[in-house]
Amino acid sequence: MNPVTFYKSEARGGLPGPRLVLAHGAGAPADSDFMDRLASALSAEGIATLRFEFPYMEKRRQDGQKRPPDRQPVLLDHFHEAIAALVAEPVEDSRLFIGGKSMGGRMASQLIAQAELEPEVCGAVCFGYPFHPPGKPDRWRTSHFQDLRRPLQIIQGTRDPFGRKHEVEAQGLDSSENLCLSWLEGGDHDYRPLARQPETHEEMIRQAARMAAGFIHRGE
Repeated sequence: MNPVTFYKSEARGGLPGPRLVLAHGAGAPADSDFMDRLASALSAEGIATLRFEFPYMEKRRQDGQKRPPDRQPVLLDHFHEAIAALVAEPVEDSRLFIGGKSMGGRMASQLIAQAELEPEVCGAVCFGYPFHPPGKPDRWRTSHFQDLRRPLQIIQGTRDPFGRKHEVEAQGLDSSENLCLSWLEGGDHDYRPLARQPETHEEMIRQAARMAAGFIHRGE
C-alpha cells in the first residue's frame, strides 16, 4: 500500500468526535481555497477532517504540470488506501465517514455502493455532486445509488450546472434508499450565491458544513 499524505483539521478545541475523510474535486487540490474553508467550517461544527489527494494531483504538486484525473479504478483504489491508513490507526470514540467535493464526493458515493466497503465507514457526504456533465443532462451518474450500503448525504446548490434542483427532483432520486438530498438556495457548484442574495460565499459554505454535521452527528 502506498503512503497517503493527509491534510488534517481537528474538530474545534481538539475534542474527540467523528472523522471525515475528504477527497478533492477534479481540478483543485486538497488545500484549495474551497477545501480550506470547508475544513474550517466543519471543524467549527465538531467534525475532524482528513483531506488527501489522488495520484494525478500528487504528481501535479510535485512537478506543477496539470493532468486529467486518474481513471475511476485508480481513484477508488487510492480512496480505499486512505481509509485503510486511518482504520489501521483507530481513534477511540470516533466514527469514520468519507466524502468529497464534486468528483471526490462521487468516488465516495461509489465506495459505499461496493461490497468491498470497509465496515468502519458509517456513511458519505458529497459537497456539490456532479450528477451530469454541464450542458449534458442526458448523462446521469446515479445508477449506483440503488446499491448504496450506507447513508449518503448530498449537499447541492440549487443552480449547480452539474445538477440543478429542478433537474434532480425530476429524476425522483429521493426515493432511493439511503440517499438524502439537501439544497443551498442560489448556490452554484462551489456554493457561491447570487449577487442579490444576503448570504456571502463564506456563509454558504458554513451552511453546507452545518448540514453535513447534522447528518454525521445523527444517531450519536
